[in-house]
Amino acid sequence: MKVLMVCLGNICRSPLAEGILKSKVDTTKILVESAGKAGYHIGKAPDPRSINVAKEYGIDISSQICRKFIVSDFDFFDIIYAMDKSNYGNIIDLARNKGDAQKVKLILNEIGSSDKEVPDPYYDAEDGFEHVFQMIDQACDSIAKRLENKKP
Repeated sequence: MKVLMVCLGNICRSPLAEGILKSKVDTTKILVESAGKAGYHIGKAPDPRSINVAKEYGIDISSQICRKFIVSDFDFFDIIYAMDKSNYGNIIDLARNKGDAQKVKLILNEIGSSDKEVPDPYYDAEDGFEHVFQMIDQACDSIAKRLENKKP
């Protein structure tokens, strides 16, 4: 199973989602990566505030490198989780067919929060990163349980 987490810049939310889900699954069986819809930060590490909040929970995301979402990600990944509706829509716009589109989901829908979004903490205070971590952590609990049962 291969899972891709996507936000706008791949420096705040999706690196957290990648790190959190990796901490909850057997990474020898489940591949988890992240990407950004925009290419603002390609080649850079996650935002230091994301690195710090993850570290507070024993998760090291400092070695992740930002990359941009590309159309061939539809071919490689089984599930693509968008952090918000804007990125969801932008990913869907790149879908080549119904099969591509069916792979894309809003991450918080995994916890019954229909169409709720993970807010972008980039311009927020430090506690925004904590709030985002908690939201993603809860969603990743549900995703990990589903992946253990091999249901995409």
